[in-house]
Amino acid sequence: MSGVTLNKVIKKYGETQVIHGVDLQIEDGEFCVFVGPSGCGKSTLLRMIAGLEETTGGQIAIGTRDVTRMDPAERGVAMVFQTYALYPHMTVEENMGFGLRMNGHPKAEIKAKVAEASRVLKLDEYLKRKPKALSGGQRQRVAIGRAIVRGPEVFLFDEPLSNLDAELRVEMRVEIARLHNEIGATMIYVTHDQVEAMTLADKIVVLRGGVIEQAGKPLDLYNDPDNQFVAGFIGSPAMNFFPGRVVGGKVRVPGLGVMELDAPGSASDGPITVGVRPQMLRLAEGDTHSVDLSEQLGGVAYHYLVAGDGTRITVEAHDQSAPKPGSKVGLSVADGAALFFDPDNGARLR
Repeated sequence: MSGVTLNKVIKKYGETQVIHGVDLQIEDGEFCVFVGPSGCGKSTLLRMIAGLEETTGGQIAIGTRDVTRMDPAERGVAMVFQTYALYPHMTVEENMGFGLRMNGHPKAEIKAKVAEASRVLKLDEYLKRKPKALSGGQRQRVAIGRAIVRGPEVFLFDEPLSNLDAELRVEMRVEIARLHNEIGATMIYVTHDQVEAMTLADKIVVLRGGVIEQAGKPLDLYNDPDNQFVAGFIGSPAMNFFPGRVVGGKVRVPGLGVMELDAPGSASDGPITVGVRPQMLRLAEGDTHSVDLSEQLGGVAYHYLVAGDGTRITVEAHDQSAPKPGSKVGLSVADGAALFFDPDNGARLR
């Protein structure tokens, strides 16, 4: 297996540049997830690694090989798409071994590799079935199995779970995590779902506008984001943001309706943006906020509030009591829970 190195990678379509000098090191055996909003460049970057998109500038290396100008078949990668792309007239076994048969591999070798992939993906009882007799999750496992039998250096996943229902998405997420633990291959996975990113990744790469906003371990991005965009994108429900003002080393936050917060050392007097995750807020006695709606999910509840200045706030609670819509409540903030950002450029203030 091999790592992947991107060195000042650029992609242009005519005069339009969509990837802006990306530098990234993905270690051998690492599970790296590209995440970001639609149009951020994550799928384009994945397709450039696969060789399905030409690289305008910079270098892409897999292991010690410069693959920037290599054909896809020479790169040692296997790609799994959101569509299964299975041959309907072939059985599961035939679909999984098709690529090896086309390349003239011996029948015994194909059979052995298909059997091993089938064992890993728990597909043994489905080998003689055709795709129409499989569920969506089973078909996606077959598509992954087809990639496994090729023995690639790097696995590439382009939103493989996006067309599955909620239950199957959870099931397949677990399957993919287990697969990575078992075979230890380098995997690069594209998704717009930050829950998938948090649960699967060794490393998350957050993209926006063809630029890496931050890359690191999931909890590092969650607990210590570099900017407001990353803070708001990573975490579910999303972080709450409040306009505030620094005065004499203290931050006043009208939308929180709480005591003043200590200002970060890099902040000067003037406007500031304050971020607090829903998990770090608690309902309290008071009348500073109006309850708009409460969602009870059993083990967790989400309360949606409106502050006096119109700021909308999400509070996560772990009890089964719910205030009535239109009622008034107060808020408390866990010690040290607030993060601070420059209101002009979104940079983190520490």
